[in-house]
Amino acid sequence: MGFVQNLLAHPLTRGLSVDDPRTTALRRQIIKDKALLQAIYREWYGLIIDALPTDKGRVLEIGSGGGYFDEILPEIITSEVFFTPGVALVADARQLPFAEKALDAVVMVDVFHHISDVGAFLAEASRCVRPGGKIVMIEPWRTSWSQWVYTHLHPEPFEPEAGWFIPGTGPLSGANGALPWIVFERDQAEFEDRFPQWRLVRLRPLMPVAYLLSGGVSLRSLMPGWLYGPLRFAEGLLPQRLTAMFAFIELERLP
Repeated sequence: MGFVQNLLAHPLTRGLSVDDPRTTALRRQIIKDKALLQAIYREWYGLIIDALPTDKGRVLEIGSGGGYFDEILPEIITSEVFFTPGVALVADARQLPFAEKALDAVVMVDVFHHISDVGAFLAEASRCVRPGGKIVMIEPWRTSWSQWVYTHLHPEPFEPEAGWFIPGTGPLSGANGALPWIVFERDQAEFEDRFPQWRLVRLRPLMPVAYLLSGGVSLRSLMPGWLYGPLRFAEGLLPQRLTAMFAFIELERLP
């Protein structure tokens, strides 16, 4: 698989470490240049926006550097763990520079599974997000199909038996793709016990193959963008609980 990954590696980031800020900046360009991947992100951003409080107010995006959410929602507060062009704030998700109840929502795409201590993040979000506010995210998800894909075709660790912590490495190389599933499904009772101020409003598995065929942010696309509509229609016919590679997760801050 290493040979295939090297063969299909996107030329813009080939040879760069994922912890290099240049990689994050280039990934924004990759998403915009690949029609299929851009369409996927546009759909994800739409799902997140639809879940935000009616009065969007102050919305913080964590891990903004590789995406283009600010073009869809210009008032969003962009942030990243290191400086990268186009990001307003350098911040650690475990120590957010906001006053109590200062935020209406925290959103992220493909970021939660990189946070080394998600318990600390959820506690910090509890402090910063007002009652009625939201945490909304799109994250990798565990199904029989996705576990095979993430284990055999993806460079990041995917460890369903692990805990809530990720061993310290680099800011982006530290990861566990199974972490969202661990917290919100496997350990749902623990999540509810530790964080009663958060209610899991919606958890929707989605997208069994579209992202894989897009090549994501690391590989070349395997399908043209004009096939996005038919591809998404075909995906909708599959049993998402068994085949999805991602999940839309919406949490609401209780009073």
